[in-house]
Amino acid sequence: MNRETQTARGILNYVPPSLRSLLEGLPDSVWCELEEVRLRVNRPLLINLTSKELLVDRRGQVVGKPGAAYLVTADDLVRTLQLVTGSSLYAVEEELRSGYVTVSGGHRVGIVGRTVMDGDRIQTMKQFTGINVRISREVTGAADTLMPYLLDGLRVRHTLIVSPPGCGKTTILRDVARLVSDGVASLGFPGLTVGLVDERSELAGCYRGVPQRDVGLRTDVLDACPKALGMFILLRAMAPRVIVTDEIGRTEDVSALEEVINAGVTIISTAHAASLDELLHRPVLKNILAMKVFERLVMLGRSRGPGTIEKIVNGQTMRVIGSG
Repeated sequence: MNRETQTARGILNYVPPSLRSLLEGLPDSVWCELEEVRLRVNRPLLINLTSKELLVDRRGQVVGKPGAAYLVTADDLVRTLQLVTGSSLYAVEEELRSGYVTVSGGHRVGIVGRTVMDGDRIQTMKQFTGINVRISREVTGAADTLMPYLLDGLRVRHTLIVSPPGCGKTTILRDVARLVSDGVASLGFPGLTVGLVDERSELAGCYRGVPQRDVGLRTDVLDACPKALGMFILLRAMAPRVIVTDEIGRTEDVSALEEVINAGVTIISTAHAASLDELLHRPVLKNILAMKVFERLVMLGRSRGPGTIEKIVNGQTMRVIGSG
């Protein structure tokens, strides 16, 4: 069993025996590609792979028709929640307000149901109807070919990694953080102190405050903190040379980026967009891109699988300078 399969199988600790018996017999070829396990009350058991979607029946076999698949029960959902939360919804109430809980291994469990509101703020959630177990995968070396374009001697260039959902932004960003932190001996780069704002606990995959993913030996992680606030905290408290954060898109995020850059700290982040043209037309990002702040724009896609570096653009001349 390879490491990726073993990592993915860690989710079996968070599903009840009724589901575990169906999933554990799936072949390694499925586990290697597994991205999500979808549990919806009175709906078929569905798993998403890198390239396709599969239905699983009550014998743990892949089937082609929804009518032949195992139907997830309300009891399956309740028992899964008990395992995910350690039988204490109160202990993870703050995470539930965000709609997910991070478990050991860095896997993220998304949860939907009826929200209880306190004004315009979610107080808690109840009457749960669906769970999405998302597999956290660490692809060490995913950013190796990218680093020569991001390094300028002993400094790191301001970089924005861009792609649609599901194209490996978080995986590439995590590996960039690791390489900047650990250093790249082959390029004569010794490594720098990195501050990582992990608002959604996806980059470092912290479980009880401890990163489950390798984000580098010189990296300080601020977990479950809003990006803008987190950047200010790291800037004041941890003296990073580089700040890494995922998915900028709000006005306050961009304002915080400007403060970080004005302080002489490098920023590496990601943004959602299917193309460079779409990125340039996003209202919140348009101004900072027009200022030519980002020296490198890295466009990801799926032409050779998730995380394919389709092109690397000089953010100041807007010319393509390379690809993965």
